[in-house]
Amino acid sequence: MYSRKFHSWINKYFYRPRYFEVLVSMLLSPLALVYTTIVWIKFKLAKPLKFSVPIISVGNLVVGGTGKTPLTKAIFNEFSQDYKTFIILRGYKRSSKGLVKVCINGNLLCDTAASGDEAMEYALGLKNANVIVSEDRKLAINEAINLGANLIILDDGFGKFDIFKFNILLKPSKEPPLRLTLPSGAYRYPASFYKFGDFIPQNDDIIKTNTITNQTSKMVLVTAIANPFRLKDSFKECIGLEFFADHHKFSKLELENIIKKYNATSLLVTQKDFVKIKDFGFELSILELNTQISPNFKDKLNNFIKNYG
Repeated sequence: MYSRKFHSWINKYFYRPRYFEVLVSMLLSPLALVYTTIVWIKFKLAKPLKFSVPIISVGNLVVGGTGKTPLTKAIFNEFSQDYKTFIILRGYKRSSKGLVKVCINGNLLCDTAASGDEAMEYALGLKNANVIVSEDRKLAINEAINLGANLIILDDGFGKFDIFKFNILLKPSKEPPLRLTLPSGAYRYPASFYKFGDFIPQNDDIIKTNTITNQTSKMVLVTAIANPFRLKDSFKECIGLEFFADHHKFSKLELENIIKKYNATSLLVTQKDFVKIKDFGFELSILELNTQISPNFKDKLNNFIKNYG
């Protein structure tokens, strides 16, 4: 289990560095230079393939959570009534390999272990969901087209430079002060790559509302997301906070121990965490992160879709 202290230090290293963190960053700078060079070479050599259907990518340049999953869900909800829409993602930390059809026309075809937590969140949380996981995104795109897709959303697809797509780039709420790539900074891709984004949403382009379903008197927040401090507005509602590594696979015993530790009346979890523990039989409170896109944002996507060809 990752402690809050560890997460605090990582957050400090990337977003609030002081003397020690800056020293570590500088010592790692030769590795960051190698990393950046590899990314640029990959980008320059890529020849984007244009598929027969429009593809929208929801991505970012930094490590950690910037709200890609809620935004992907919002875009699906906006367009799935007019277009047969598929969500394609890698399925990080799933037990399966290769291409797996997670959900087709709302029919669930595998379990969370095979799909990965994010893919299962889409499958369970979206009406008539179509979700495919695959390390090979091109293979998954072709499979989606064979299944009748006329719109595809790539979750975390910016780095797929060999695929022609509309690139949405999300910025973190606070930009890292050291605009360096890994491991010296928080950037997976150089900060200069923002210029390759087709649309960078501003604050008023994404409307967010947070609610808690089944709120109880003594909740413990248990979460395994990349940046748990994105949930800080809910901290005050809880008697305890337990943070795990991103995509952590929970065991029933460790959750039982957390409940006993705090004498909790429920575990407060995100939808991403819920899909992994929903069958354990615990009392759960669900943190619902609801997202909608502005008319301006929707117009940008509509123009891309309608003028695609």
